[in-house]
Amino acid sequence: MAKLQITLVRSLIGRNEKQRATVQSLGLRKIRQSVVLNDSPAIRGMVHHVKHLVKVEEV
Repeated sequence: MAKLQITLVRSLIGRNEKQRATVQSLGLRKIRQSVVLNDSPAIRGMVHHVKHLVKVEEV
């Protein structure tokens, strides 16, 4: 199964609660922190919701 490396590249300051909760549910807390997650439709949907805050790479 494919994996996605997701990195938080923008601050959560001034973002609404839904975007903050989405980033937190992806497992990200600090800027430049990365997580590797399995590629699934649920993860892709969360990434799409906060695509302006994160960088995504396939590994």
